Amino acid sequence: MKHNKIAIIGLGYVGLPLAIEFSKKYDVLGFDINQERVQELSSGQDRTREADLPAMIQSMEAKKAAAETGLHFSSDKELLRSYNIFIITVPTPIDQFKAPDLKPLIKASEMIGGVLKKGDIVIYESTVYPGCTEEDCVPILEKASGLKFNTDFFAGYSPERINPGDKVNTLTKIKKVTSGSTPEIAEKVDQLYKSIIAAGTHKAPNIKVAEASKAIENAQRDVNISFVNELALIFDRIGIDTNDVIDAAGTKWNFLKYQPGLVGGHCIGVDPYYLAHKAQTLGYHPQVILSGRRVNDNMGSFVAEKLVKLMIDKDQKIKGAKVLIMGVTFKENCPDVRNTRVVDIYHELQHYGIDVVIYDPWADPEEVDHEYSVPVTHELNGGMRYDGIVVAVAHQEFKDFDFEPIRKPETVIFDTKACLDRNIVDGRL
Repeated sequence: MKHNKIAIIGLGYVGLPLAIEFSKKYDVLGFDINQERVQELSSGQDRTREADLPAMIQSMEAKKAAAETGLHFSSDKELLRSYNIFIITVPTPIDQFKAPDLKPLIKASEMIGGVLKKGDIVIYESTVYPGCTEEDCVPILEKASGLKFNTDFFAGYSPERINPGDKVNTLTKIKKVTSGSTPEIAEKVDQLYKSIIAAGTHKAPNIKVAEASKAIENAQRDVNISFVNELALIFDRIGIDTNDVIDAAGTKWNFLKYQPGLVGGHCIGVDPYYLAHKAQTLGYHPQVILSGRRVNDNMGSFVAEKLVKLMIDKDQKIKGAKVLIMGVTFKENCPDVRNTRVVDIYHELQHYGIDVVIYDPWADPEEVDHEYSVPVTHELNGGMRYDGIVVAVAHQEFKDFDFEPIRKPETVIFDTKACLDRNIVDGRL
């Protein structure tokens, strides 16, 4: 398979690790339409902190020394013409109406269609609903290329399983689902991924099965978390701690110990809507999936309301109060802010007339401002004491944080992640 030349389209949390790993055995072009991102990576920098930078630099050096393997980055579309395998890893978000937004996927397909040659393979890793690859993307490839599907060119689908911020379960250590548009292409795609994935692969019987497997992975997790979030709403009214209940129930061997919390990110908070969209186009209105989404989407409002009630219990004036939110990324110990639900807490508190500050040493303030129009600081204002503090993300820095310099005797601390000593908090999910 050494003759394969691979172009990775999209160099974010998914595409970059993939490009680095493939470049150890193949000639790889990391392509992105964002020239700033290309320049950043070409200089050995990565804002996502997902890349193995030494490996990346070593691979780029290998490119100079050998003609067959290595990695280089570009935003020049013309360079794509010399590659024969295209792996598309662009985002697949949802729009303001919770409907799939396929614009990045469509544009990437149009671009690749313009450079397709006979015998080329286009593999999609972006999360989609079952049928999207063959029913939405392939027609675009055919139209742009003038070639015939499964005669002149072929397709595959291998859903990404990247877990941002996880330095243990990395790309090569997670089993990869693969598929292809014909039995022969399915085998070729499987062997391609098998050459870099130490954990092995699972060859699905067809592309739709592979697409569906990704969608239900995250829908299942979303529903499970929505269940414990609903329990948190119930137990709050009863006056008992949800985590205490989970600890007790977790003593039974078959109880799944999911924790309540905000559900954001590029997968869990988005993928269920893709599955629901497909179901609705077929005349079925999903009940469980969408009810879980409603519960999880409202948790930010619950946290804000709970904080305000706890502040009132301590006779605090709400309008004009100062509240610190600690963390804005969608998960701990990584800079990923995609679909973060922390901004829901921010906006809800603002509606009460509260002065809100978000502190997160991991997040890029410019990115947060661009995506959400919300200010974020890397440093706390020295000497400022807050009326309320919400620990929204369990960054390691926050677990060891000294709250005394920033709190008053009546300050309310609310822990959404149950990551602090419960003796110092006034409430938690």
